[in-house]
Parts: sequence; structure tokens; C-alpha cells
Amino acid sequence: MTSARADDHLLDELQTVTLTVNGSRRSVAVPPHRTLLDGLREEVGLPGTKSCCAEGECGACTVLLDGRAVNSCLVLCVEAEGHEVTTIEGLSQDGLTDLQEEFLNAGAVQCGFCIPGQVVAAEYLLRTNPSPSEDEIREGMSGNLCRCAGYQRIVRAVQATAARRSGGDD
Repeated sequence: MTSARADDHLLDELQTVTLTVNGSRRSVAVPPHRTLLDGLREEVGLPGTKSCCAEGECGACTVLLDGRAVNSCLVLCVEAEGHEVTTIEGLSQDGLTDLQEEFLNAGAVQCGFCIPGQVVAAEYLLRTNPSPSEDEIREGMSGNLCRCAGYQRIVRAVQATAARRSGGDD
């Protein structure tokens, strides 16, 4: 049986992970226990993805992994090897998106801490359901908590973006 002290060196060994982040191929050296969240923030230098609960409960760290919304605090960086990650910075590479504009128009940005995760989750929702009902929006956004309780404004922002993208006045 190996002592815990003898196994400590295993946690310090770095693994090289190559992934595509916001359209750019990146290689980072990380310990095997490093989360994707921490890898994005610390090794890649993208602070937009927020660290909050570290348990997958709040949604502040939501990113798109191969186009699916995930809590990056629950994914190990090594698990993202060869995959494509889109962060809030990747959604807005050319300036504010229509969704971000609607968040501002609706007054949904209060303290701003949860907003990157909210926007990424809402973008995923709109990509998978371009015309969601209010109930579908609430369900789709249910994994993202807002301490300022701006939920109704967030729902309105998502509704306005869906209407804008469809060319309608819904």
C-alpha cells in the first residue's frame, strides 16, 4: 500500500492538453485534477467564465463544450482534450452579440457576476430551441442562479433575442 505522501507527486505531474478555445487551437500544461474552469481562467487567460460554487449548482462557469452547455467546474481540463470550447469571450469576439444587447436593453445585467454563464446558457437554449416559450426559457435557464434575482429581466432578454432572430415582434 502506498502512503498518501508518496502519491502527492502524482498530483503535481503536468499533462499537456490540446483543445480548441474560441476557435484557436491551444495547448496547456495542467495537473490532472485541474478543472476546465481553472484551466480557462489560469492557463488560457480567459477570466469571463466565473468561478463561484465549484459544485455545478450556480451556472456561473457555463461554457459550450462541443456546442453543449456544461458547467466547466465539473469537467476536468484533461477531459476536454481534442474538444472545442466556447466561452463568453468567444461568443462576443466581434463585439456585443444580439443576446448581450438584449440583456442590456432588458436591464438584466445587475451586478454582472452571473451574466457570462447566463448568456452562454441562453445562447445554447436559443441554438437548440430558436422560439422557446416562457416556460421553456425558465426550464432552459434553471441551472443558472442570479443572486440579484433578475430572472424576469433575463427571461425578457431571451424572449426579445428569439423574436429578433426570427424577425418577429413576439
